[in-house]
Amino acid sequence: MPFASTLRDLQTRTILSALQPEQLERLLSHATEEHIAAEGVIFLQDKEADAFYIVREGKVQIQVPAINGPGVEVQALGEWDVIGWSWLIPPYRWAFEAKALTPVTLLRFDGKAILQECESDSALGYALMKIFAGLMSERLRAARLRMMESWAPPGWA
Repeated sequence: MPFASTLRDLQTRTILSALQPEQLERLLSHATEEHIAAEGVIFLQDKEADAFYIVREGKVQIQVPAINGPGVEVQALGEWDVIGWSWLIPPYRWAFEAKALTPVTLLRFDGKAILQECESDSALGYALMKIFAGLMSERLRAARLRMMESWAPPGWA
């Protein structure tokens, strides 16, 4: 993973662009690249949340699991989208599930290490909280809309 080009991409193509270059560099020091096969699981609802991800290549589906049958799709995400906010909020459990729709290359950011960075640098912690609060709001809104669509019986007004 070429550091300079990845840093430039984070600055210009992601919701992390609001961070200062030195803050992005600190985040990148806790990132690794992961490859997930099509239909592979990235994370499951209610399991320990200890990371967030950025999609480098491929498509990912965020979903809410159903009691019976397939889960309800919340969003389909692609290149440079950020996945996961549960690493930031106690009790650190995934609120949704993420699965690869295609083969996926991800940047995985170690949430525990980044939380330690936030404890030592309140400006970084506040900036990340604002960014991820926006992401939470977007995902919860999308989930609410999808669930309303899927649960409304035909002809229901």
